[in-house]
Amino acid sequence: QVQLVESGGGLVQAGGSLRLSCAASGSIFSIRTMGWYRQGPGKERELAADITSGGSTNYADSAKGRFTISRDNAKNTVYLQMNSLKPEDTAVYYCNAVVRDFISGIFRNYWGQGTQVTVSS
Repeated sequence: QVQLVESGGGLVQAGGSLRLSCAASGSIFSIRTMGWYRQGPGKERELAADITSGGSTNYADSAKGRFTISRDNAKNTVYLQMNSLKPEDTAVYYCNAVVRDFISGIFRNYWGQGTQVTVSS
């Protein structure tokens, strides 16, 4: 079993910044991809950004130029630096990881519990 623990959400004014962190622990052999998804009020969950173990990144169009995703493979941790935040960035942000189990070798998809980000205008 793998646990993802998120931190760093909160309330910020428009134009401000927040940094989210997500640490994975448990039966981990390797982590293929780590990322952040978000679900705004009345909306479906969508990808904000993700990053492979090799450092290749992928961003939603709305995040490009404002968000930066990074990861520390040694710590099994992924970060999302969010700058120039807008009210439309308000959402619950979920950490995601595709993990190869240490014992079985099977890849599984895991989710964190979510952290609220609220941007006031």
